[in-house]
Amino acid sequence: MAGCRGSVCCCCRWCCCCGERESRTPEELTILGETQEEEDEILPRKDYESLDYDRCINDPYLEVLETMDNKKGRRHEAVKWMVVFAIGVCTGLVGLFVDFSVRLFTQLKFGVVQTCILSTAPLFQTLGFSRLFLPVAAGSGIPEIKCYLNGVKVPGIVRLRTLLCKVFGVLFSVAGGLFVGKEGPMIHSGAVVGAGLPQFQSISLRKIQFNFPYFRSDRDKRDFVSAGAAAGVAAAFGAPIGGTLFSLEEGSSFWNQGLTWKVLFCSMSATFTLNFFRSGIQFGSWGAFQLPGLLNFGEFKCSDSDKKCHLWTAMDLGFFVVMGVIGGLLGATFNCLNKRLAKYRMRNVHPKPKLVRVLESLLVSLVTTVVVFVASMVLGECRQMSSTSQTGNGSFQLQVTSEDVNSTIKTFFCPNDTYNDMATLFFNSQESAILQLFHQDGTFSPVTLALFFALYFLMACWTFGTSVPSGLFVPSLLCGAAFGRLVANVLKSYIGLGHLYSGTFALIGAAAFLGGVVRMTISLTVILIESTNEITYGLPIMVTLMVAKWTGDFFNKGIYDIHIGLRGVPLLEWETEVEMDRLRASDIMEPNLTYVYPHTRIQSLVSILRTTVHHAFPVVTENRGNEKEFMKGNQLISNNIKFKKSSILTRAGEQRKRGQSMKSYPSSELRNVCDEHVASEEPAEKEDLLQQMLERRYTPYPNLYPDQSPSEDWTMEERFRPLTFHGLVLRSQLVTLLVRGVCYSESQSSASQPRLSYAEMAEDYPRFPDIHDLDLTLLNPRMIVDVTPYMNPSPFTVSPNTHVSQVFNLFRTMGLRHLPVVNAVGEIVGIITRHNLTTEFLQARLRQHYQTL
Repeated sequence: MAGCRGSVCCCCRWCCCCGERESRTPEELTILGETQEEEDEILPRKDYESLDYDRCINDPYLEVLETMDNKKGRRHEAVKWMVVFAIGVCTGLVGLFVDFSVRLFTQLKFGVVQTCILSTAPLFQTLGFSRLFLPVAAGSGIPEIKCYLNGVKVPGIVRLRTLLCKVFGVLFSVAGGLFVGKEGPMIHSGAVVGAGLPQFQSISLRKIQFNFPYFRSDRDKRDFVSAGAAAGVAAAFGAPIGGTLFSLEEGSSFWNQGLTWKVLFCSMSATFTLNFFRSGIQFGSWGAFQLPGLLNFGEFKCSDSDKKCHLWTAMDLGFFVVMGVIGGLLGATFNCLNKRLAKYRMRNVHPKPKLVRVLESLLVSLVTTVVVFVASMVLGECRQMSSTSQTGNGSFQLQVTSEDVNSTIKTFFCPNDTYNDMATLFFNSQESAILQLFHQDGTFSPVTLALFFALYFLMACWTFGTSVPSGLFVPSLLCGAAFGRLVANVLKSYIGLGHLYSGTFALIGAAAFLGGVVRMTISLTVILIESTNEITYGLPIMVTLMVAKWTGDFFNKGIYDIHIGLRGVPLLEWETEVEMDRLRASDIMEPNLTYVYPHTRIQSLVSILRTTVHHAFPVVTENRGNEKEFMKGNQLISNNIKFKKSSILTRAGEQRKRGQSMKSYPSSELRNVCDEHVASEEPAEKEDLLQQMLERRYTPYPNLYPDQSPSEDWTMEERFRPLTFHGLVLRSQLVTLLVRGVCYSESQSSASQPRLSYAEMAEDYPRFPDIHDLDLTLLNPRMIVDVTPYMNPSPFTVSPNTHVSQVFNLFRTMGLRHLPVVNAVGEIVGIITRHNLTTEFLQARLRQHYQTL
């Protein structure tokens, strides 16, 4: 390594969008919108680094492929299936721990004393984990996981510390009485398990490391995160198929058939692991599989005494459509209010010390407790108890007397043989309250349902977005179930439709409101069907969700997309708008390129890496008519020109090769004979070159050829001179080469340069060395690095005339990070990144396009 380090590569002087900016802290990433008034004015930020889902087929990777046979391929596939199974099992165990702990804390809270003090005390522990220890653990985590699977790297989102904070935080927030759910955090937890388990190491536990050579790329990690997120849904709702569809619909931007099977297998593993242990622990029925998920909707069936009752009829579909419209309107209202609260927090809460956020969450908890107590005492109605009370699971009944009160019925200051209907909803767990609304017939008055819906709607809207781990699925289901029961009561009492089954309307109301908030259709339909174990509900649920989504989309986006937009994440939608096809690749590309040559001095590489924040660099050579003159007496320029000539493919040359024997094909060693580029500029006399680089006084743009003017005096033609494109090399690859001393002397051939294997290149994944951490005194700035064996020589490229829709589809479906724009003669003219394909950026370019017409 001593011989290798420090030089300045030839590149364009100005910085470009060739790569994404370096990530800021999670605290800075949550502060957005202080200067903009509306979301539409917020352009996606370049703080977020993209993930590299494309496969880099370079020499080290080809060497791996050459040693791969069918036996090794089957072993690799078997290991992947075993890891997927382990992810599902671990996610199920996480769900078991969360469920058991929440039940324990909830029983402790309600069983010892129903006071504000006990309700809010656990919240302090929640805040200590989520906001003071690791802020990224706050919230549901679904927006962040959706961004990760879309190709955006959110700092700290799949760390082990995040998992611990999320799990312990949601325990106390749910048990503490906040209007939040644990299903959203379960999805995040499953994704973290999927990201970390295949690595067999953790950044949080650096001393614990295993030599596990598999799955050391963003591409593999993405697939396991998809499986983990699906397993989280499956564990939460007992819906393995719904979890698979959720990962496909809401999460993963890149999918294939093989991944479908693995994700479904992972979801099944999580569901049956949770089911096995819950059935054994709660009922002592080990192996009975009675409790498939954390949320059980019970069995929907009519009473045996009511012969006219049906779960639903064709006539009810009209009511369901209307409920879908109302649910979409309510969901759009919820999202609008929550968006305003989020923007207020970003401007007035997040910029302040962390204690302010703790106090805000404490205020929410106190107000929630006061609302629950006051509403139950003042607004609740005391209603007569029946001799029996159906719990709603269809398997048993509990006798209710003044001495033995049903655990799901709350008397709460009511006389004997009566119960408080408002307290029955507020002082049960959210899951029990949902069961009450689904299966307890005639228990709640319309006034109570309306008041409960309004209070829960407002408090859930206020709570979502605070600095605690929180989910939105169960609060939305509970709020929507109250709305559905209210509709059923009105139709029964005031219109005379006594044959209606109230539980069906509660379920449809829950689907309508949840669909209006999150705007999911296919996956949510299957999740609800699997949760109810009633396939006949498929049509009404699907119709309701579609209508709710269409209605809500007319006003705003889903709640998760709104929060993603407020954070300025460069999320790529499924497709572009039709009018964007007026733009071409040349209209949206970034022409100001920072590039390297096939053979580059270390001083150039160090300067480029230290003075730019790009994550990939085109590997280019220049087009000059008098190349032979410049090859004389300059080994560096000669090496680059030789590489350029050797890489040019002609029809005549190809035909000549095909006419020869297979042994005459040029080997991969040939291109290593070609050497580096850049005629480097001699450092000033009596001035240390490395010191200049550290102080950034050494120009990273030296004269390339003797006849060129200094970089400060470059003309437009010199800055944007023709460059033949040969491939892409990543920042992480260049830094790895410098750290490991991969270089050669100018007096030697590039074949003498040490070679790194694929395992050595990926050894530091996912935390590659940083250029600023290198000790530059160990570098020899005059040494040369041959980057050609490690660059991607065949990345996806597009023509400047390619329409934006084609560019977008290629970029998104292939999971690209950088897309070079190459003209008809093989010259690179620009680069496209995900920032150039976001809706906001395209709309801005379209407006410029119209102005130039």
